[in-house]
Amino acid sequence: MTLSVTPTSQPNTSPFSKPNFNPTFSHATTPTLPFNKSQLAWERLRTDSLESNSPRLGHKWTQYQGINHWEGLLDPLDDNLRAEILRYGHFVESAYRAFDFDTNSQTYATCRFPETSLLAQTGMRKSGYRVTKNLHATCGVQLPNWVSSVSQLPRARSSWIGYVAVCEDEKEITRLGRRDVVIALRGTATCLEWLENLRVTLTKLPNHMGCGSDDCMVENGFLSLYVSKTGACPSLQDMVREEVARVIQSYGQEEPLSISITGHSLGAALAILSAYDITSTFKNSPMVSVVSFGGPRVGNDKFRAQLEKSGTRILRIVNSDDVITKVPGLVVPDDDMACSGHVHVAGLQNWFRKVVQDMQLVYADVGQELRVSSRESAYLKKGDVATCHDLKTYLHLVNGFVSSSCPYMSKTTQYPAEASF
Repeated sequence: MTLSVTPTSQPNTSPFSKPNFNPTFSHATTPTLPFNKSQLAWERLRTDSLESNSPRLGHKWTQYQGINHWEGLLDPLDDNLRAEILRYGHFVESAYRAFDFDTNSQTYATCRFPETSLLAQTGMRKSGYRVTKNLHATCGVQLPNWVSSVSQLPRARSSWIGYVAVCEDEKEITRLGRRDVVIALRGTATCLEWLENLRVTLTKLPNHMGCGSDDCMVENGFLSLYVSKTGACPSLQDMVREEVARVIQSYGQEEPLSISITGHSLGAALAILSAYDITSTFKNSPMVSVVSFGGPRVGNDKFRAQLEKSGTRILRIVNSDDVITKVPGLVVPDDDMACSGHVHVAGLQNWFRKVVQDMQLVYADVGQELRVSSRESAYLKKGDVATCHDLKTYLHLVNGFVSSSCPYMSKTTQYPAEASF
């Protein structure tokens, strides 16, 4: 099977380097690797062949959704989990491909395809899922009117940001071991979304999604995008809650059900907020898991504690060379992590922590982490910030990742450098 080379709807250049030879790079399994568990062909993981080639999860599905926090599956990376991570990554790719990035278009910042054909039009014809709801995010930031006179950039406050899809194919439901609901969210695309990203100070959660403490805080801009609304467009929060309630009512009492929220960049941050909101709002919530790619930090340590208490399972795919995963704010170790034999170090840390806390910039990483690195692949542009953050880079690295001692298997399979996933 040959993958066709097609342009992507993401407004990024390809993350893959362009050597002077044919951009198809091929590998064969090497016998010298310390762990030889990573030989899934990329074609096998292609979305159009999910139905026949994806691994059967069956009764083990909860393990791959993180019921035990993916213990024993990440290092070395289990092949079934790899396939699931890539599968969810393809759902995010569909969100990018469906988004209208053309600022000169009358339909800018909307979805280019109807719900009924969205997945088919974006390369996931045989996924077994059906889109049941489009999702929009609204920016709380409003630019003054004079900006329009000096800038030609569109100022759409509400933009299409993703979708909800429900697995309806009986064979796929059997393979997965349950009916799965996917919430897929794209990354930053509009000017106002970029402005929201820059509102990096922490703010407490509103009362309707609070965690019982004023100390439980999240990033201001991400929260704004999640809860803001206009007269014509409900908030992302309202849309997610409405659709989750409908899905639970339709399927929750009849069969095993899971909610899988996946996103890249900004979408990864909103995925975590959505997961927390679902598990804290619906007492009869099914298992909620997050698979995020290149996500920034979202909240402080109190927010992390509430996530853990709610039972939300989060798997963050992190590229060590991606600067976005290191912002916003700072992660300051707790006092009990300081070396007791060096009082002056602990004192300095306490002083520094207080300064950063006063600035509302002390964040905490959440969930479990699968760490990959662009430097381990010979096929990626080195030192390119955009490349390190690109979703295609993440999928490429996950496909080749073996373990922390062998972070990228240089001889795996054959696929075009810009293949349509």
